[in-house]
Amino acid sequence: MPEQHFDPDRAIAGTGMGGTMDLGVDEAETLEKVPGGPDGTGPQGKPRSLWSDAWRDLRRNPVFIVSALVILFLIVISLWPSLIASGSPLKCDLAKAQEGSQAGHPFGFNGQGCDVYTRTVYGARASVTVGVCATLGVAILGSVLGALAGFFGGVSDSLLSRLTDVFFAIPVVLGGLVLLSVITSNTVWPVIGFIVLLGWPQLSRIARGSVITVKQNDYVQAARALGASNSRLMLRHIAPNAIAPVIVVATIALGTYISLEATLSYLGVGLKPPSVSWGIDISSASPYIRNAPHALLWPSGALAITVLAFIMLGDAVRDALDPKLR
Repeated sequence: MPEQHFDPDRAIAGTGMGGTMDLGVDEAETLEKVPGGPDGTGPQGKPRSLWSDAWRDLRRNPVFIVSALVILFLIVISLWPSLIASGSPLKCDLAKAQEGSQAGHPFGFNGQGCDVYTRTVYGARASVTVGVCATLGVAILGSVLGALAGFFGGVSDSLLSRLTDVFFAIPVVLGGLVLLSVITSNTVWPVIGFIVLLGWPQLSRIARGSVITVKQNDYVQAARALGASNSRLMLRHIAPNAIAPVIVVATIALGTYISLEATLSYLGVGLKPPSVSWGIDISSASPYIRNAPHALLWPSGALAITVLAFIMLGDAVRDALDPKLR
């Protein structure tokens, strides 16, 4: 057999399947410098996290891009509605009641002679405010209670389970009719408080189940064996890995809370005049649907687009954060 000599210009690299292949030194160095590959590694060969993978998938998802742009537009006009609507939503002229589109008034007028376009633009503020604030309140309260119950278990877990069963038994619309009918405030805070009161059990169960699953992992048990405190286990090891399902459900629920506010305002127990809300406009335009359908269609269309945008955003986030869908 001929004698083999070691060639310093060649390197041996594993194929990852039990064999080897010859690589030049330059080729081997090039492979080491690749910032990221399909095997889930990031810069310098470090493994990518769930959040970096999710963000990479979201940037490539057209559903996320479209819904995010719509939501960004809604947030901008909620904060500064005067950018695209120069009039006042409370300025009405009965002489123009139920009239159609005119110069400077593209959506026409409602039954009270108010500009439908201006009221539709200003109505986004109440809906977005209720949706965002209610979602934050539900997510914080539900996540904290559910995480504590799932982590400690025992009596606290049993009490929370029975309490959530009680709240799940309350019909949402009927509960709103009973609780909000005795409140005379014209602000959005009673509606937000009601949604938080009846919405936290859903997020609580999601958080509880996620914490129970994560705390059984080996790295949590290893940290506990090394003497990590309960607060450190929860904040450093469990919460970052259990929060993904809560974010997904909360994002989808945001659109539901916006439609719930519109429903309660339509029934007369949510926001009340002189507040500007899509639900109020839909309710006031319903009796004139034959003579002035535009007064009903425009706020209804804005409400439908807003709810659809948040639901589409939630679906995109769910697809990005769920490893089973990869």
